[in-house]
Amino acid sequence: MSTNTVKMLQQRNIDIEVSCFEDKLQISPSKQNKENSHLSKSKTCDMSDLVRLLHKVDIQSAQQGDQIEQEQDSTPKKQLQQGKTCRYIPLRSGQKQNLNEEFQYREIEEENQEPQKGSDYKDQGNVTLKDIYKMHVFGQPLQSEQLQWESKNLLRFADNTPSKRKILSDINPAVLETYQNLMDYREQYQNSQDYQFSQRKISKVPFKVLDAPQLQDDFYLNLIDWSSQNVLSVALSSCVYLWSAYNNRVTKFCDFGNNDMVCSLIWNPQGNQLAIGTGSGEVHIYDQEKMKRIQILEGHSARVGSLAWSGNTLCSGSKDRSIILHDPRQKRQTGKFEGHKQEVCGLKWSPDEYQLASGGNDNKLFVWRMGSQIPLAKFNQHQAAVKAIAWSPHRHGLLTSGGGTADRTIRFFNTLTTQQLDWIDTGSQVCNLMFSKNVNEFVSTHGYSMNQIVCWKYPALQKVTTLMGHTSRVLFLAMSPDGETIVTGAGDETLRFWNAFPRKEQAQPINTVLLPQMIR
Repeated sequence: MSTNTVKMLQQRNIDIEVSCFEDKLQISPSKQNKENSHLSKSKTCDMSDLVRLLHKVDIQSAQQGDQIEQEQDSTPKKQLQQGKTCRYIPLRSGQKQNLNEEFQYREIEEENQEPQKGSDYKDQGNVTLKDIYKMHVFGQPLQSEQLQWESKNLLRFADNTPSKRKILSDINPAVLETYQNLMDYREQYQNSQDYQFSQRKISKVPFKVLDAPQLQDDFYLNLIDWSSQNVLSVALSSCVYLWSAYNNRVTKFCDFGNNDMVCSLIWNPQGNQLAIGTGSGEVHIYDQEKMKRIQILEGHSARVGSLAWSGNTLCSGSKDRSIILHDPRQKRQTGKFEGHKQEVCGLKWSPDEYQLASGGNDNKLFVWRMGSQIPLAKFNQHQAAVKAIAWSPHRHGLLTSGGGTADRTIRFFNTLTTQQLDWIDTGSQVCNLMFSKNVNEFVSTHGYSMNQIVCWKYPALQKVTTLMGHTSRVLFLAMSPDGETIVTGAGDETLRFWNAFPRKEQAQPINTVLLPQMIR
């Protein structure tokens, strides 16, 4: 730098320290000249910047500089540090002796200054003002461990401005990747059918109500069933009536007169034969098309309150505590299960027709297998009669059961490991259970004291909806062939039809969960 340039700078009241760091100049204004906004901050510049700066200096600064020069003549001259400068430049008395003092002065001011509200970064002692000053003035990079600060804008993507992008660039890449994965999962879930079904609305009003006079108010009986040919059968006292879902036509199917009464009924899988259990202990099989009885099965000494088909095998449970397996084709008994100490009031075959679950008034739940007289599993967790039984069509080996008034619980069992998986207290007598064919949900009907119908999600066991309408215990339950509609019967002598589940073509794909023990 020429001598004339230095003198011109001194005349304009500007202090200069020539640094050995990349030939840059530290320029700072005097106290008198701090009121000029364009010289209020320290800046680093090269020779071309200095020339442009000289043209911008006001004439008044030159006059003020002459007065300050006279004051500087009386101040002692200090020897500059070796290697810092190549010549003597007078320093103003009101300014720091070197950059280290400048850093210390700034640090003291920073410590005394109260943090501002809404500040983006929180000081953790990792980055100091001195380090930032060195980075901007001398180009020294910050250490990686000094870049650990907390940001209030963390994971907030309100906009994509440059400041936001800079903050995102400072966030740990692993955190960003995790957040992005969560956002992708959320978007996929909201677009999935599972999310849409969880948000679906179920009408709490039945779309059809039918009168059912003389429908018996007996917890241990099973008096309605819906066939695969879309025909609903209902037992009213000693008579059986058929209701067609195609034309709403009601037909009187059979009448036992005063000699006997209907205690249970069930359609075979083809929907062309109806088995009827009577109070005398007999099981009558009727042909739907011919509307005539084709066979009578005997073997029980008391009423037959529960029936279950498995292919061509018909199982009957009786108040005499026994379960008999019949083969109507051969007109003979193929087996008999004895284990309950009181009336058998619930029977259900598993979807693969490999296991038979039976519930009794002795509070026991048994699981049987064809060809064995010993139960595969015995569950005694219930504290009341077990009539409500259902197998899950979505998970192999999942059995659910419900207890009576003194129990009020729904319990879930893995019949392959003979372990209880979960349970829930419903607060009311559990009369019936049935899984949806289309979604992983089930419905329960209840008696004392709320008489409600509840749709549940499995395995979350969260209520989808609660349906009210019956004024008495909801003792009977059946489902339409398409799995969309359920019909409930109660002691108030009404049948109510509800749209409880979605249609099959709208249903979500069901992924069967197979445990290692489930593979045979």
